[in-house]
Amino acid sequence: MILQDKIALITGASRGVGAATALALAKAGCKVAINYNQSLERAEQVAAQCREAGAETILTQGDVAEDAVCRSMVEQTLTAFGGLDILINNAGTTRFIDFPDLEKVTDEDWDRIFAVNLKGPFQMARAARKALVKGEGGVIVNTASIAGMVGAGSSIPYCASKAALINLTLSLARTLGPEIRVNAVAPGFIEGEWLQNGLGEAYESVKESKAAGTVLGKVSTPEDIASGILAMVLATNTTGHTLVIDGGDTIGPLISKGLK
Repeated sequence: MILQDKIALITGASRGVGAATALALAKAGCKVAINYNQSLERAEQVAAQCREAGAETILTQGDVAEDAVCRSMVEQTLTAFGGLDILINNAGTTRFIDFPDLEKVTDEDWDRIFAVNLKGPFQMARAARKALVKGEGGVIVNTASIAGMVGAGSSIPYCASKAALINLTLSLARTLGPEIRVNAVAPGFIEGEWLQNGLGEAYESVKESKAAGTVLGKVSTPEDIASGILAMVLATNTTGHTLVIDGGDTIGPLISKGLK
C-alpha cells in the first residue's frame, strides 16, 4: 500500500468529503484518527468502514474552533498510534445567506465561520507541528473551496473564509517547510447532504445547472475530492499549492469547435 502505516488525522470526517477521505487513506494503508463534532453514530459508521479496509482507527470528538480541543485531538492520535504524518483540515461550516441581503449577515456568522474555517486549520497545524516534523516528512492538506477564488458560494463570510484559508496555506507552506508540506484543495459543487440541506428544493436544479457549466459535464462527488486530497498527500515535491477540483467550472465553458 502506498501509505502503509502512515498516521492520518482527518477533521470533520463523519460525513461527506471527510468521510470519503478517511476511507481513501485507510485503503492506502494509513492508520486513521477520525474527528467529528456532533454525530457519534455517523463517525462510528465511517470508522467501521475504515476498519473493514484494514486500518487501525480511533475516533476523536471536538470542535476545531477551540484550541484546547485541537491540541487534545493531536495528543489522542499520538497516544493511540505513536506519531502523526498527515493532517487533513476538512472541518468546515457555513450559513446560506443570499448575497444581496447584507443586513442578514450577523457578527455571529462572521465569528463562527472564521473560527471553524480559518482559525481551526491554523490551530490544528500549530498543535500538530512538532509531531509532523518528527516523521519522515509531514503533510497538511486544507479543504478550501472555489468560493474563495471566485467570490460566490453559500454566503459572503464563507467565501471570505475560504479565500483566507488559501492564503493561510501559502503562509504555512513558507513557514513549515521543508519538513512539512502544506497544500489545499478547492472543490466546486459537491453532491451530497451539505448542499442538499443548504439549497433545499433548489438543489437538483442548481446541480444540473452547475454540471452543464463545467467542461467535464458533471459536478464532483465526495470521492472525487478525496482523490484530490490523496494526490496532494502523495505529491512529495509540491507545497503551497491549491488544487482546484470542479470539473472545469472555473476555467470557463467548453469550446466545442475551437477558436478562429
